[in-house]
Amino acid sequence: MIHDQYDDNYILDILRSVKTIALTGASPNPARPSNGVMGYLLSRGYEVIPVNPGQAGKHIQGQTVYARLADLPVPVDMVDVFRASEHLSEVVDESLAMNPRPKVIWAQLGVRDDAAAARAEAGGIKVVMNRCPAIEYPRLVA
Repeated sequence: MIHDQYDDNYILDILRSVKTIALTGASPNPARPSNGVMGYLLSRGYEVIPVNPGQAGKHIQGQTVYARLADLPVPVDMVDVFRASEHLSEVVDESLAMNPRPKVIWAQLGVRDDAAAARAEAGGIKVVMNRCPAIEYPRLVA
């Protein structure tokens, strides 16, 4: 798939079908975008599980933080990536190792790695890059 632009229906289908989200790179700092997006997604009824090895065992937005995707206690529908582009490949590898695999990997604004996206898609995972669900949700759903 070419990731320069997305059909609105592709994004809308993801936003409507996803219920549980692992948010990698979650920050306890309210000034950080990951914290605000996590709060927004929680307010829209999604279950959001923060993932950050430096915060494991603590709480962000009232949710217990896990060190790695492999540590999550429940399956997730989507992995939301708040990490730099050079880390997207490792998030894809972790996602591909999950059982069951997430349906979607969503890389935040400024995060893109086409080779990593192709690997995820070859493994049956939809990919969105350089977009924010907290921007797309009010545009398409609300």
